[in-house]
Amino acid sequence: MSRAPRATTSQSAGVRSRLIVGLDVSTVQEATQLVGTLRNEVGAFKVGKQLFMSAGPAVVRMIQEHGERVFLDLKFHDIPRTVARAGVEATRLGVWMFNVHASGSFEMMRATVEEVGSACRKEGLAKPKMLAVTVLTSLSRDDLKLVGVQAGPESQVVRLARLARDAKMNGVVASPHEIARIRRACGPDFLIVTPGVRPKEAGWDDQKRVMPPAEAIRAGADYLVVARPIIQAKDPVKAARDIVAEMERAFAARRSSGRRLAAVPTATSPTS
Repeated sequence: MSRAPRATTSQSAGVRSRLIVGLDVSTVQEATQLVGTLRNEVGAFKVGKQLFMSAGPAVVRMIQEHGERVFLDLKFHDIPRTVARAGVEATRLGVWMFNVHASGSFEMMRATVEEVGSACRKEGLAKPKMLAVTVLTSLSRDDLKLVGVQAGPESQVVRLARLARDAKMNGVVASPHEIARIRRACGPDFLIVTPGVRPKEAGWDDQKRVMPPAEAIRAGADYLVVARPIIQAKDPVKAARDIVAEMERAFAARRSSGRRLAAVPTATSPTS
């Protein structure tokens, strides 16, 4: 039986553009099926290490051929020159968004922003959104202590977010629990992309700092990244639509309270 077409309004389309589905699968065949199923329901697809190591740049091109945006989630972390050059190659691949580890240093982030900007100007490339990963959502206070970080997750996240802002990154990837503090520290135009989002009925898996979608949006997230609750659902389309509906209600609450929403970013011109 065919599925009824989705009724579309400009508001619902805008909210859908803020839901990123993580393609946490191991083959391009699985990814292709999910993209074909969900391409009209969400705003972008995240390609992480597992899928990229299996399928390589071809999976990015497959998503783009479906007319969809790609968040390349490889979390670059190396010496500044190496990360900057990796960022340039991601830009040449045409991704909408990619990330680096903020803990790689201010210089690493600054060099990446400068090298990507230079390549865009020289080669006429669209500039992607560059994000800094703060503290992984799987890490707790005890985990941080084991690697020598005495600050708790919230304090460390805000410290790294400020560093990323000062390096001219577009925003950060951070858990729902740190959103409000980042927003206060870095302002309304600094993008916050939030993984660790689970509907109340879903399990937490290996995540530790988790929140339902509506709560994350009300806290101030600009984008939500959701993988297993959608891609492992019996009906991925229904799962995505349910999350979008929850997001719509939360965004409406933010608007009614007078809290500003960051503009939906698109690929920018080489000079931006």
